Amino acid sequence: MIIQNTDIDPLESQEWQEAVQDVIEKDGANRAHYLLDKAVQQARAAGATLPFSATTPYQNTIPADDELEIPGDLEMEWRIRTINRWNAMATVVQRNKESSEYGGHIASFASSAVMYDIGLNHFWRSKSAIHGGDLVFFQGHVIPGIYARSFMEGRLTQEQMESFRSEVDGGGLSSYPHPWLMPDYWQFPTVSMGLGPLMAIYQARFMKYMHNRGHIDMDDRKVWAFLGDGEMDEPESRGAIDLAAREGLDNLIFVVNCNLQRLDGPVRGNGKIVQELEGDFRGAGWNVIKLLWGKGWDNLLENDATGRLKQLMDETVDGDYQTFKSKDGAYIRKHFFGKYPETAALVADWSDDQIWALRRGGHDPQKVYTAFKAASDTKGQPTCLLIKTVKGYGMGTAGEGQNTTHSAKKFADNQLRDFRDRFKIPVSDEDLPKAPFVSLNNAQKAYLADRRSALGGPFPKREWRDAPKLEIPPLSNFQAQLKGTGDREISTTMAYVRILTTLLRDKKIGKFVVPIVPDESRTFGMEGLFRSAGIYNPLGQNYTPEDADQMMFYKETIDGQVLQEGINEAGAMADWIAAATSYSNHGVPMIPFYIYYSMFGHQRVGDLAWAAGDSRARGFLLGATAGRTTLNGEGLQHEDGHSHILAATIPNCVTYDPTFSYELAVILHNGLQRMFVDQEDISFYITLMNENYSHPDMPMGVEEGIIKGLYRMSQTKRPGKKHVNLMGSGTILVQAIEAARMLKEDFGVTSDIWSATSFNELAREGQDTARHNRLSPLSDKQVPYVTELLSRAKGPVIAATDYMKNYAEQIRAFVPNRYTVLGTDGFGRSDSRVNLRRFFEVDANHIAAAAMSELFEAGAITKAEMQAALIKYDIDGDKPNPRLV
Repeated sequence: MIIQNTDIDPLESQEWQEAVQDVIEKDGANRAHYLLDKAVQQARAAGATLPFSATTPYQNTIPADDELEIPGDLEMEWRIRTINRWNAMATVVQRNKESSEYGGHIASFASSAVMYDIGLNHFWRSKSAIHGGDLVFFQGHVIPGIYARSFMEGRLTQEQMESFRSEVDGGGLSSYPHPWLMPDYWQFPTVSMGLGPLMAIYQARFMKYMHNRGHIDMDDRKVWAFLGDGEMDEPESRGAIDLAAREGLDNLIFVVNCNLQRLDGPVRGNGKIVQELEGDFRGAGWNVIKLLWGKGWDNLLENDATGRLKQLMDETVDGDYQTFKSKDGAYIRKHFFGKYPETAALVADWSDDQIWALRRGGHDPQKVYTAFKAASDTKGQPTCLLIKTVKGYGMGTAGEGQNTTHSAKKFADNQLRDFRDRFKIPVSDEDLPKAPFVSLNNAQKAYLADRRSALGGPFPKREWRDAPKLEIPPLSNFQAQLKGTGDREISTTMAYVRILTTLLRDKKIGKFVVPIVPDESRTFGMEGLFRSAGIYNPLGQNYTPEDADQMMFYKETIDGQVLQEGINEAGAMADWIAAATSYSNHGVPMIPFYIYYSMFGHQRVGDLAWAAGDSRARGFLLGATAGRTTLNGEGLQHEDGHSHILAATIPNCVTYDPTFSYELAVILHNGLQRMFVDQEDISFYITLMNENYSHPDMPMGVEEGIIKGLYRMSQTKRPGKKHVNLMGSGTILVQAIEAARMLKEDFGVTSDIWSATSFNELAREGQDTARHNRLSPLSDKQVPYVTELLSRAKGPVIAATDYMKNYAEQIRAFVPNRYTVLGTDGFGRSDSRVNLRRFFEVDANHIAAAAMSELFEAGAITKAEMQAALIKYDIDGDKPNPRLV
C-alpha cells in the first residue's frame, strides 16, 4: 500500500481542519475526539493504514474551560497548607539538628503538598458506619508531611513529632508507612518502591472480588496509589497495569508525581517521562489525565497563535525542564522562551519575577482538584494521573529542582528565612533557627475538623480492632486426614487439597476461604476446584471451554472463589496480601491459601513476603514440591533447599515442614485458630511435597509437639549401648525411618524416630529462652523445649532434611546430645529421587552411616562394625562435596 505523504488538495485539508476547530469551539474537545475516533475507525475498516500514537501533546488533558471550583475556602486551605509545608520541613530539620543519623526527606512532600492537601480535604473517605472507606498508598518519602497534617489536626502530639524516627522507647513515628510499627495509623507499607503500585492494583481487584462474591458493598470506594516518576522504573510498578485495564478497575487511581527527578538526578534527562508513562498506560487501556501546567500558562497557550509555545513544550526534554526550575526567571526567559522569536514575544512585557512565578500543574489546587474529580468519576477504566511538579518546591537554595534535593535534610538560617518568607509562616526571627512547629489557630483547626468530619473522620487510619472472629471447625472435622492411609500412598499436597476441600464445604467459614494459585492447579491436583468453587473472572465466561464436556472443566464465573493468576507469582502474592489484610481493609476476615512451587516463593517474591509481614497479613502460604530432592526432574531452577531459611527472616512468619497428613491437619487447624480466632498478626508458611508414600495414624498426644516443632514418633523401650535418635522432616523423615530399619537389621542398632515439623520454630523458642536467661540471670532458668525433650533421649542425634544444613543447625546450641546434621547444600540438578538423595547425602544409607559414625566416635561400636557399615551403605569418603559441584 502506498501511503500519501504529500498534500494533494490543501484546500480540502484546510476545510477539514476548520471543521474540527468549529466542533471544538461549539461542542468542546471531547465531541471532536468522538467524531475523529469514529472517522479513524471507518478509515481503518476500509483498509487505511493509519499511524498510532499512544501520546497526546505535552499539555493538560483537561482544558481550562472545564475546570471545577473547589468546594471550600481556598484562602484558608492555602494558609493551612503552607503551615503543613513548614511543619513537614521542621520535622526533618529538627531531628537532623540533633543528629544526622535520623535522616528523613523534605523534597518529595514539598513537590506534592497540594495533591495530598486536596485529597485529604475533599476526596479520601475514612471508614464509617455509612462508608467502607478509601484505601490510599502514600508515597514513602512524603511521610513527614502526612505526620505534619495529623499534628495540625491534633492526632499527633508535639512529643511524637519530635520523636520522628525514634521508635525504640515507644511513641515515636516510623520513618515510612509501616503498619507493623503504627498499626492504628498506616494502611500499607510502600517505601520498598515498586511494590506499592503492584499491591494497589491487586487491592483494587480484590475489592471487586469481595463485592462480586457478596462480602462487601464496595459502593464508590477507591484505591489511590501515590507514586514517584522515578519509582515507575521498577518492573513491579508497571508489571500489572494490563490486569487493571483488562478487569476494568475503575476503583483504582494512580497518581504519579512527575517532578522529573529520582534520587540522584533526572528520571529521563534526554526524554520525557510524562510522555513515556502516558504511552504505556494509554496503550494498556487506562484513562490517562495529564496535569502539567498551572493557571499562569493558560493565557500564554491561548495567545500562542503560531503554535510555537506548544512546539517548544513538546520538544524540551526533562533535563532542561529541571534545570529551568533550579535557576531563575531570567534564565528561563533566555533559555526557554528565548529559543524562538514567537515564544520570546509572548513574555516580552513580563518581568523575570512573573516568569519565575509560572507554576507547574501539580502546584495549582484548582487544577489538581479538577483532575482528582475527573479520575474519581471515571467509569470502566482505571485512571493514571500524571501530575508535573518541582521536586523541593519552596526549598529555594536548599534544594529546589537540584540533583541533591532528595538528600537535603538540613536548612541554614538564611534558607529557613527564605522558606518562611515565601510561605508567610508566623515564626519570629528569634525562633527561626530552631525551626519550631507551628500550630493552627482555632478557626483553622475547625476548618480541618469539618473537612475530615464530612469525609467520615481521621485519615490515614487503619481499622482492625473490631474485625470479627471466625468460627472455625474442630480438628475432628479433618478425621480423614488424622487417620492413616493404609497401603495407599499419597503426597502431602494431596492431603492439603483434601483439607482445603473440607474447609470450602464448611458452612460457617467456607465462603471466607480464598484459594490462590498461579498456573499450576493441575500440577497440585486442584482442578476439582474449577467447577466446585469456580475461577474468579469479573466478566464471567463468554466462551465454551475446550473441556466443557468433562467433570472438572475450566469454569470462570463472576462470583468465582479461586484466584487463578496465570504464570505470575508476584501477582498471586499481591492477591494473597490483599486477602490476608481484608480483616483490616474491609472488616471481613478472609482466609487465603496461596499454593505455588516453593522455589518460586520467598526466593522470587521475598520483598512482597516482607511487606506482607509489615502489613500484618494473616493467611497461609503453601510451598509445594518443596525440598532439594523431591522435584526430581526439573533441575536447578526448581529445586528448593532454602525456602525455610528465607521464610525465617520474616519475624511473624510461622513455618512448618510436615511429613504426614495428620501433621498438616494439626498445623492448618492451629493456624486457623491463631489467626482467625485469637487474631494474631502472623502468617503460616508450610511446605508440601509431591512424593507419594503411606501415612500412619496420628499417635496419641502429639498435637503439642507438632505445633512446637518436634515430637517423638516412636521410642525404643529399653535402649542399649547401640542406640541413636534419628530426626527428620518432610520426605527425608521417611528416609530416616528406613534408615532405622536398616540399622536394626544390619547391625542391631536401635533408634528413636523424631519428627521435626519446624526447626525454625524450635530455634526461635530456644533463642527466646536463652535471651530470658541472659537478661534475667537471677530468675529461675528456663529450659528450651528441644533441650527438655532430648535430655531424656539416649545416644546421639542425627538430623536430616531436604534443606540446607543451616536449617537444622539452628538448634545445635539447644541439643544436649552429640548432634550431626545432614542437608542438601549446593545447586540442584535433574535426576531420580534416589540418585539425588544419594548425591546430597540425605538418603537412608547416609543417615544410617552417619549414625554408625557417631556410635563409633562414642565407642559404642567396633572399628570392624564401622568398616562394615561403610561398605554396606556404599559410603565413599573421597566423593566430591555436593555444595561445590
